[in-house]
Amino acid sequence: MSDTERTTVEYIVEYIDGPLAGGTDRRVLIRGKYDDSLSAVAAVEGMESLFRYTAVDSREIQGELHVRYKFDASDSDPVEPDVDED
Repeated sequence: MSDTERTTVEYIVEYIDGPLAGGTDRRVLIRGKYDDSLSAVAAVEGMESLFRYTAVDSREIQGELHVRYKFDASDSDPVEPDVDED
C-alpha cells in the first residue's frame, strides 16, 4: 500500500454543549462508521460522572472526519451537585 492509499481509522469528536462543551477527542471508526452515541467520563465538583452524547452531524476538514455531538442530559449523571435539605 502506498502513502496515497491510507485508510482513515480515526475521527475527531467535537462536544458542542453540556459539561464537555468545546472539548475534542479522537475515536476509532468501527467498520468505517462513527458512533451514533457515546459515553464520556469527566470529573465534576471532584466526582467522576458519566455523560452521554448523541451525534448531530459530520464533515471532513483537511482530510479528517469531524463529528459533532450533543449532550443527552436525560441519559447522563446529574451535572448539578445534590443539595441536602436541612
